[in-house]
Amino acid sequence: MSLRCHAVVDTAYQQVQIWKSERQCEFRVAGAIHAWWHERRFLTGLAWDNIASAALLRPAGPPRSILMLGLAGGTAMRILRHLLPECRLVAVDIDSEIVALAELNMKLDDLGIEIHFGDAYQWIAACREKFDVVIDDVYLAGKSDVFRPGKSDNRQISALKRLVAPGGLLLANLVNGPGHRAMQIRTRAAFREAFPVVKSVTTPDSMNETLAGGADVLPASALTPWVGSFPDGIDRRYWKRLKVRRLTPVAAR
Repeated sequence: MSLRCHAVVDTAYQQVQIWKSERQCEFRVAGAIHAWWHERRFLTGLAWDNIASAALLRPAGPPRSILMLGLAGGTAMRILRHLLPECRLVAVDIDSEIVALAELNMKLDDLGIEIHFGDAYQWIAACREKFDVVIDDVYLAGKSDVFRPGKSDNRQISALKRLVAPGGLLLANLVNGPGHRAMQIRTRAAFREAFPVVKSVTTPDSMNETLAGGADVLPASALTPWVGSFPDGIDRRYWKRLKVRRLTPVAAR
């Protein structure tokens, strides 16, 4: 059954179109799919697959705690909850209304996420905890496209790195299409300054990449054992298409 627009909701931060069918739901914001849910599938071939798989590249093993900045409908967190049922999931989002819409339409409250509301970068400044994986997926809606409110410079990456536990990973979701190249270049440079190893996780159909930075980051082969975690064949095919490549290290000075 094809999707139909069931409602258009103006939150304090964005206009959300809610598209639904009998089995799935999409939130569309500024012309892009902002969140996705399906009653039996988890993967989309898009940015959320990159984020969830990158979180599994920690050399010390699957993370026991994950902090996500920018929750929205919780699409990536749903994948992670499926794969890591015992993991502590914590999220920060400035838009409580879109989270409420996800609870109503996407069963977000079934995931057991500890949710905090507020400006993510202000929140991390006051946070004294550390997490095995920290994910920066903060985007806001502009008139015709989404944008990152943060600078993604060395100072911001250092602030995020402070919350990463020893042996953990910092992840950043980046749009790499037209109009986003300068932010992508700046974030990549800041990651390469901050971490000995930086890898880029992509999937062919997505205009996004997820950067993963740490003392070390596992190769793509580390994702292979997780294929069998997905009962649906479409999910397994999407998982097998994920690519992981190392960015060139910063030259020694």
